[in-house]
Amino acid sequence: MRLEGKKIIQLVSKDFEDLELWYPLLRLQEEGATVHLVGEEAGVEYPGKYGVPATSDFAFEDINPADYDGVLVPGGWSPDKLRRYEKVIKIVRHMDENQKPIGQICHAGWVLISADILQGRKVTSTPGIKDDMINAGGKWFDEAVVQDAHIVSARRPPDLPPYAKAFVDLLADH
Repeated sequence: MRLEGKKIIQLVSKDFEDLELWYPLLRLQEEGATVHLVGEEAGVEYPGKYGVPATSDFAFEDINPADYDGVLVPGGWSPDKLRRYEKVIKIVRHMDENQKPIGQICHAGWVLISADILQGRKVTSTPGIKDDMINAGGKWFDEAVVQDAHIVSARRPPDLPPYAKAFVDLLADH
């Protein structure tokens, strides 16, 4: 229960990568954290890429990122949608400016790119957006997990165990 009292935003939108949303969420809950699913609308069931739905607790507009200790961005196709919401960009920028943990996996790097927070940062992602990450100023590595200060990034679902561990450890130390 290392994370008791910690509150985390887990962003959600249609076509998220099922494992990349649920695995970290469950690990955080196992450690005592409160995780809120935050989407475009509250109380909406968003389908994952493989059919496992997730119902949002709150809408982007309903939360104050200052009330949270970190944010997770799942991969899949949802990051391409999430990065279009100004409130999502503001949430990610708030976390970055306040050095709060940011977790991103696979295509989730698109959200960090749109938030313009990768300049000079060490990161990883799915190789499919490697060029995007580099063009946004990131220093890309082909490793399971890359941590640069408060940003933890991972490539894809097989990297979930070390990714979730790194994010939990970062939160516990934060």
